[in-house]
Amino acid sequence: MSKPSTQSRHTPAHNAAPETVDPRWLLKAGAIVLAVALLCALVLFWTVFYYTQWQYVLAPSRTVEASPSAAGVAFTEVHFGVDTTGQPQLDGWWIPADTQASPTVLMLHDGNGSMSDALPQARTLHDANLNVLLFDYRGFGHSGGAHPTQALMQADAESALDYLRDTRHIDPSHIVVYGNGLGAPIAVQLCTIHSAISGLILKSPLGDTEPQVTHDPRTRLVSVRLLFHEQFPLAAPLSTLKTPKLIFINDASSNRQAVLDAADPKMIVTQGLTNSDIHPFLRRFIDTYSAH
Repeated sequence: MSKPSTQSRHTPAHNAAPETVDPRWLLKAGAIVLAVALLCALVLFWTVFYYTQWQYVLAPSRTVEASPSAAGVAFTEVHFGVDTTGQPQLDGWWIPADTQASPTVLMLHDGNGSMSDALPQARTLHDANLNVLLFDYRGFGHSGGAHPTQALMQADAESALDYLRDTRHIDPSHIVVYGNGLGAPIAVQLCTIHSAISGLILKSPLGDTEPQVTHDPRTRLVSVRLLFHEQFPLAAPLSTLKTPKLIFINDASSNRQAVLDAADPKMIVTQGLTNSDIHPFLRRFIDTYSAH
């Protein structure tokens, strides 16, 4: 019969104390997590701003409320600006003058609404016995595209000029470019590239939009100077552009100094900005500078 073992059993006298975490480490870890979360939110906010920044300066409408026929003016609806799909993307109106040899105005409307909002101005130009091409940029009216940008609007202005030259067979020396609002910097750039264009008409020109967006309360957390590219430059190119200019501007306009600093030759009208009032200035300018 075996004897019980006399070997002692070793039992821990007490449990080991639990490890403790330094509160300072918890605070640091929490601060890092919060900083990363804030950084991610900021990057997301900046990304959204970058891809939607056009909305801070442009307000296109897909509605074309009226056509020239509503004013008793004959016109032809035209389509041009063929893209890589082979389909024209731009919709516009060709409004012929009473005299076939009359100069032609390429209208670049404002960054709001659609071309129907520019009909009163088109009627004034037509009444001055001028051919008029009025069209919608991509993202406006019945033209293609998802939304407009400065780059797309500039490309669309080029397409409109190509249409006048290649389809209507109009020499640039018979073309005057008309820019209203944010159409003005687009018109200025078009004349800068194509020096053969005979004249430039600007009405209530807008541009140099960065200060406007910088002071927008919605962009307080955005580095506008770093991310914003819908600049619509006006003052700098206007100061060196040699194309003859007729400019209608209100004395209270934020762009008044840019207009005053515009290179010669220029005619500046600071009163009488209604469509009917501009007619005599318009006729004088066209007779002076546009080829017939």
